[in-house]
Amino acid sequence: MSRIGRKPINIPAGVNVKVDGNVITVKGPKATLTQQFHPNMTVAVEGNEILVTRPNDEKQNRSLHGLTRTLIHNMVIGVTEGFKKELDVNGVGYRVQKQGKNLVMNLGYSHQVIVPEVDGITIECPSANKIVILGPDKQKVGQFAAEVREKRPPEPYKGKGIRYTGEFVRHKEGKAGKGAKK
Repeated sequence: MSRIGRKPINIPAGVNVKVDGNVITVKGPKATLTQQFHPNMTVAVEGNEILVTRPNDEKQNRSLHGLTRTLIHNMVIGVTEGFKKELDVNGVGYRVQKQGKNLVMNLGYSHQVIVPEVDGITIECPSANKIVILGPDKQKVGQFAAEVREKRPPEPYKGKGIRYTGEFVRHKEGKAGKGAKK
């Protein structure tokens, strides 16, 4: 049995869960999220808990069991607390700022890189070299953060670029190295 799939999901106060066929809708104080799950999985709301069960122990159903439970759990967390990704911008002259609904970045190119805010995503710039991406949908937040990071990924020689907060970038030695023999 899947240890993750077996665990019931607690429904906090103020969250409304509705299962219609193989579509689940979770409505909370921050947002309303809807997701379609695999028809083999059975999702039931019992009291203040959501239970995910599978029909048999086939390999595909075992894989889907934990996945379905995790996706639903992320929806419940998203509508109550939300998700957040933080990015750091490193480099001389590299800076970011928010102008209206756009994220304007100076990343060492001859032009500014402008990224518009997407529905369901909020961008904050607490300082000139920090980006905070917030939203109720974990997948959308992660995807948007990856797209922003892609504009100037960290390079391995000086570490300049956009990286996730806490991400480790391994540095390479320069061209000749220190003390290289000729």
